[in-house]
Amino acid sequence: MVYFALFLTLMSLAFWVYVLFDVIGSDAERVRLLPKPAWAVIVLLLPKIGALAWFLLGRPPREPTVTGPVGPPSPFPEYDHPGRARAATPEEDEEFLRRCRERAEEQRRRAREFQEREERERHERERREQGSDRRERDGDEDPTGPSA
Repeated sequence: MVYFALFLTLMSLAFWVYVLFDVIGSDAERVRLLPKPAWAVIVLLLPKIGALAWFLLGRPPREPTVTGPVGPPSPFPEYDHPGRARAATPEEDEEFLRRCRERAEEQRRRAREFQEREERERHERERREQGSDRRERDGDEDPTGPSA
């Protein structure tokens, strides 16, 4: 009999802790009847009665779980991603495409400018190297002429 009482006590404690965590972890907007902090106080102060009241009166309803595909697979699975932004009107879609084209043109323009700048710098480097080569060759010769 003592073991049975100990077992019931442990089960009651485990149920109370589970309900306390359930109250704390539940969504405040979906809690029924009382605000979430009130349910937490009730469960803390009245462990057995508060826990039972939470399950019967305050716990948010569970969402039904879908166990398998509801319909045929989508021909465009990229559209099945939740939270994917979609244009609500054709005008929004056209605006999006226009901005994409503008951004692409801007990127192309910057890439051309970058290539032109790199080309100019390369030409200037080559000119400097050729000029320094000439000066070195010219500097090697004796300006007074051949010595005898």
